[in-house]
Amino acid sequence: MEDFVMNKEGKYGYLFVQDLSGAPEDRKSEEALARYRAFGERQLWIDGNCVPGSFQMNTCFWMKPNADMIRNSPGSQVGQPHHHPYPEILGFVGTDPENPLELGGTVEFWIDGECHHLTKSTMVYIPPNLPHCPLMTIEQGDKPIFHFSVVLNDTYGYERDDEEKKEK
Repeated sequence: MEDFVMNKEGKYGYLFVQDLSGAPEDRKSEEALARYRAFGERQLWIDGNCVPGSFQMNTCFWMKPNADMIRNSPGSQVGQPHHHPYPEILGFVGTDPENPLELGGTVEFWIDGECHHLTKSTMVYIPPNLPHCPLMTIEQGDKPIFHFSVVLNDTYGYERDDEEKKEK
């Protein structure tokens, strides 16, 4: 049998991310995680700061609706339209092993002023500079929704027409 290393050990262990240690402070602080736990659980974050050369991706589980929280937080990153100078992919995946293509809830996602209600497992490609959001769960079944975002940049940042650029 060939030799192997466990998890993050070995010469290439730095390429493996198994927690939020590389996330920006505003995403992994106890205050930020407590706010997020009101509806979900942030899982993993990778970007060029924690793995040199990487693009940015993060993952989480949404456990309950977050629409009221987002609507009542005017400064929420996903509560108002924003855009990026690079492409982004958003994913929403149902976690029922008997019916994985059903989302098990309803996600409301706005793209350039057009509202979409998602009830199926979905990936959305967002071209550079296309305004998108708000983004929120308006209905939730008994299983979590797995959510991820990927940006083809080494770090995540966004711009709003009414604000300065936000680097995260």
